[in-house]
Amino acid sequence: MTDPKRIAIVPCSGIGKTSGTVSREAAYEVTEDLRPDRTRIIALSLLVLGDEAARAAVVDNPAITIDGCKLACATKVCQVRAGRVAQVFDVMDTYRRNRQLKSQGIAELNEDGKKLAHALAEEICEAVDRLTAAKKGKQDNA
Repeated sequence: MTDPKRIAIVPCSGIGKTSGTVSREAAYEVTEDLRPDRTRIIALSLLVLGDEAARAAVVDNPAITIDGCKLACATKVCQVRAGRVAQVFDVMDTYRRNRQLKSQGIAELNEDGKKLAHALAEEICEAVDRLTAAKKGKQDNA
């Protein structure tokens, strides 16, 4: 699971909440479609359970967390298990910038929910690009 070329994406696991689903859908879009060669998804549940491979992926690589609510579980768990987080995203912050998107659904997001997840995925990609460039700059200077 450890890969120095991949940024760890840790989404909310808020099962039963629309914002948790938006978080996970954005993470899937980033890791499977938009930046598959530079990112990997890490299940929050594995970090909670103390899975060593998941922990190593977050410790050895920059981590981006995606929180679905104010409890910020993804960020808190990453900080406890890895000691650091490179970038934090919050579904509600993205919603505030896109208030016209009224996401609904849990197992399946409505069209606005999918659009909100896509907007969040685009924001995450900007962070992935910055982190990748910074990492490359450090390697070039070494």
